[in-house]
Amino acid sequence: MEIRQLEYVVAIVDEGGFGRAAARLHVVQSAVSRQVARLERELGVRLFDRSTRLVRLTAAGRRLLPEARAVLAAVDRVGRVAAEVAAGADGVLRLSTGRMFADRVYRALDRLAGTAPGLRVTVRQHDREQRIEAVRAGDSDTALVRGPGPYAGLAAAPVWEDPLVVALPAGHPLAERERLRPADLAGIPVRLAPRRRNPAFHDLVTGALRDAGVEPVAGPPFTVLQDTLTALAADAADGAPSWTVFDPVGALPPAGRVAFRPLDGPVSTTSLVVREGPATPAVALLLAALAEAAHPGR
Repeated sequence: MEIRQLEYVVAIVDEGGFGRAAARLHVVQSAVSRQVARLERELGVRLFDRSTRLVRLTAAGRRLLPEARAVLAAVDRVGRVAAEVAAGADGVLRLSTGRMFADRVYRALDRLAGTAPGLRVTVRQHDREQRIEAVRAGDSDTALVRGPGPYAGLAAAPVWEDPLVVALPAGHPLAERERLRPADLAGIPVRLAPRRRNPAFHDLVTGALRDAGVEPVAGPPFTVLQDTLTALAADAADGAPSWTVFDPVGALPPAGRVAFRPLDGPVSTTSLVVREGPATPAVALLLAALAEAAHPGR
């Protein structure tokens, strides 16, 4: 049985005859007759009564006609779904992300629900290195990672650029300024996470300081933001001021004894990491939604 044979049967019924069905299908009438006869032999039943000049369905034909229509409808749906998948508007996309990106990710998914309702994005949270390895191993299709790359064997598309914010004791003289430059921080110990935890961010900060002629002075390590802010305030009370820097994706955390000041110059880049090769349409749609999610008011 072939799909076109079912198309011929439905066309004969809809058009009221073999000749008009052939005209609709842009084939010769003999081809329609031949294919219908072949189908009848394969099914072992007669579908049309040709005993008169009017073509009528037999009882078997009337019983099988709804099934033929259902098959053709299913074939049509397969084609439409395939076209939507090819265009990125349907299918499943696996995204690995971090907790700090949650607000923007869910704003992006809300946008995708309107522009590509058939595209389902599954979200899993991992730490930075796990995100990268998940894409590399094929366990995730894409991941959000701070830093522009490069990442061995992967491609990175910048999604967001965020300014850096310096946190320092509220009583420090630099806290009186509205903005800070890297050169302003000379000689004050900086709390940074070990480079192995986030090489791109570590290099961004230390590079900005060195470009300004400042040799970074290592302070106690950055752990998690709120704990680091608490320790920073406590050290200042003991006469050992230090500072830290971070790239806030959302609102600044509450910290009464700590001042937050924008840092001029360097910006933090967040990238969407995928396997090498042309971006799929689904990834392109996600990229656009993520970029829009960084500016919810637009």
